[in-house]
Amino acid sequence: MSKADNMLSILWLLRSGKRVTAQQLADELEIHVRTVYRCIDSLCASGAPIIADSGPNGGYRLLGEFIDSPLLFDSEEQIALVHASVFAQEAGYPFTEALVRAVDKLKLYTNEEQLEWINRHSKGLAVIQTPAQGRELEFLQCLEEAAAHGESLKLDYTKGADLASSHRVLDPYGIVHWKGNWYVVGFCHLRQEIRSFRVDRIVHLEAANTRFERPAAFSPRDFLLHSLLPNPLETETQVIVRIQGHERALNEICKHWLFGHSILERKPPGEVLFQLEEQSLRYVPYFLLPFGRSLKILEPPMLIDRMMEVSLEMFQHYEGMQKVNEKG
Repeated sequence: MSKADNMLSILWLLRSGKRVTAQQLADELEIHVRTVYRCIDSLCASGAPIIADSGPNGGYRLLGEFIDSPLLFDSEEQIALVHASVFAQEAGYPFTEALVRAVDKLKLYTNEEQLEWINRHSKGLAVIQTPAQGRELEFLQCLEEAAAHGESLKLDYTKGADLASSHRVLDPYGIVHWKGNWYVVGFCHLRQEIRSFRVDRIVHLEAANTRFERPAAFSPRDFLLHSLLPNPLETETQVIVRIQGHERALNEICKHWLFGHSILERKPPGEVLFQLEEQSLRYVPYFLLPFGRSLKILEPPMLIDRMMEVSLEMFQHYEGMQKVNEKG
């Protein structure tokens, strides 16, 4: 048997709850006692709570709670784990290689029927997502590990391709995946406040050789969501946006990250009321224009005016392109 098979067999034998000596394990599995010692060491390194009792009645045993825990997953749990790995990998999960190894181990310890079942379900699920670049994956691993160990990082960050990068020290509290992008949330020593940063805009990372304590009960997810979607009760300039349109178009708008969190009321057969920040109306038209004449903005008038401005700007832009092409 392979080492992995021996390790699994030893776990099964120890699940009885009784003390078993290395020699007894070797005799039962028909392997050398030194192989048992190596397998026990590997199991302990993997986190199995094996206790070695010395003395005349000594031997190896498992911690009581671990005895009652399942060593294998049922078919539905196996499928769920494989599907979850598909989502994680497509989202740019920073520890993808370890995830692939884990799924491979899961498939290794299944019978032919279970493996066929898993493969059939794996082919039935696909996720389309812009993959994270190699450097971004390295940064994500570094940020996640620094957050877990409470280690500060030196960070070079840029807000655009043509802008110079800024230098700062960051205490990373956690990484968050949002709408196809990865963010790191933490305390910025440059600004002396908690801030969020797009990971794909990080130019350089290195250890700062200092440590930090993350605030108790702090949630990077909630902080990022709050910063992107301010609480209407905490802002002064809120406006009601009333839109009519085809049901399918309204459904798509309500799925959008900005509109979906701002729905006040949906009236049949085809009208939705949103509550948005007044300043957001400057860029809202860019989200609505792709729906064309399938939508009708009823209020506020300022949004209608802004839609006209943006439409005219786009018309002039492409009109200029057409004139250039005609001259060429």
